Amino acid sequence: MTISEDIHQRRTSAVARGVGSMISSYVDHASGGTLSDVDGREWIDMAAGIAVTNVGNAAPKVVEAVRRQVERFTHTCFMIAPYESYVAVCEQLNALTPGTFEKRSALFNSGAEAVENAVKIARHATGRQAVVVFDHAYHGRTNLTMALTAKAMPYKHGFGPFAGEIYRVPMSYPLRDGLSGPDAAALAIGMIEKQVGADQVAAVLIEPVQGEGGFIVPAPGFLPALAAWARSSGAMFVADEIQTGFCRTGEWFASTHEGVEPDLITTAKGIAGGLPLAAVTGRAEVMDAVHVGGLGGTYGGNPIACAAALASIETMRELDLPASARRIESVMRPRLESLAAAHPEIGEVRGRGAMLALEIVVPGSTGAFGPAPDAARTAAVQKAAHEAGLLLLTCGTYGNVIRFLPPLVMDDATLGRALDIVESVL
Repeated sequence: MTISEDIHQRRTSAVARGVGSMISSYVDHASGGTLSDVDGREWIDMAAGIAVTNVGNAAPKVVEAVRRQVERFTHTCFMIAPYESYVAVCEQLNALTPGTFEKRSALFNSGAEAVENAVKIARHATGRQAVVVFDHAYHGRTNLTMALTAKAMPYKHGFGPFAGEIYRVPMSYPLRDGLSGPDAAALAIGMIEKQVGADQVAAVLIEPVQGEGGFIVPAPGFLPALAAWARSSGAMFVADEIQTGFCRTGEWFASTHEGVEPDLITTAKGIAGGLPLAAVTGRAEVMDAVHVGGLGGTYGGNPIACAAALASIETMRELDLPASARRIESVMRPRLESLAAAHPEIGEVRGRGAMLALEIVVPGSTGAFGPAPDAARTAAVQKAAHEAGLLLLTCGTYGNVIRFLPPLVMDDATLGRALDIVESVL
């Protein structure tokens, strides 16, 4: 019996069945773009903890910053006895996020918490209740964020009833709707105005590139049109950049690709090199509309996580990780496009920077919503990749998208090895 097999046996009697894992090996250590399990097997990491370890695992500056902070103090609760690092993280977020206007930030623990608080802030600032979200969206696993999330299984099934005043409209999905960005936006806006009412909308909440929903990149013009409509209607345009943020798409934030300046932006995942931290950043007058004591939480902006975030942001700047994401795309996209030309089951190559995907379909199929998804083939490719030592994630409403999320410090040679495995398993 291997060490992983022994741990796995222990797991079945200790860990709740509802907590799943993609592989049955157990990690011992990780660095750069690879993971090593307790039995000495190495994996090329195309998951990065779901876009978390953008600066790589055990990044030197992060490790040192965490060590220094742990030696000083581990927790006071910022709402009780504040500390400078929380303020410093907010200053960095206010400077880095899109928009030249004055901003404020508040820190939390997870992406779902950030989204919930963004909705709270938008409702409080506007005095309205309705929140507009999009087909294929993923925003979290808490009660409110499950309501905001589109996909039922595994995220929502059996967990209702969910929070109300949530309204879903079509997402721009070029492979499946064939619409231009402005036309797709007009369709969505028309539904909002007819079915919700412009004067009822507190927030339009959207991922600039959808994550769990399938790495869907909306057609050009879709996001700017929605942002302009929200502004003219008195609603908050909220960008969920939890997966796209912190250099992942080749810019610090994906909203920048089309010049969109969100009223509120949620961040988490890549912010702190693997430690739990999240934030809402937005227009000063919107963020400050909430009464004192209305925002917070026991662990939000924990000093250890704040130290890690400051070190991560410093690393992102020093290594120019937006440029690294663009380098990764320049290596990967030509290979993926070549694979698509050779494999008709690849319906589309899409994404931005180091957030790329293959949508797997039934070759030659057509329908009202484009080619038929092939979830079975997608799962088979993922399984074969895992057996070959490549950690791959899938996603998509139809379970038919293979996504690539390498750490932004992964070198070209490791990228090449990963793509060789993808080619062989296809």
